[in-house]
Amino acid sequence: MKFEASINIMPQKALLDPQGKAVTGSMKNIGLDMIADVRVGKHITFMLEAADENSASVIVKEACEKLLANLIMESYEFSLKAI
Repeated sequence: MKFEASINIMPQKALLDPQGKAVTGSMKNIGLDMIADVRVGKHITFMLEAADENSASVIVKEACEKLLANLIMESYEFSLKAI
């Protein structure tokens, strides 16, 4: 089966997010004072083939933990869609 993986990687909530802090400051500069506590992360999508959804989940988890996310500083969540 073919699947599309959709992965969101975000900085750990306990860690400072300098990029998010810069974006929050810029929001104030353009008159959007009501926006606060911006966090900036990554969104990754890719296609994969696996026998079933459980096997696909194992593959995506391995990709996230070995390459895509720095687990010391980031957390991730993903979804799969059969295509």
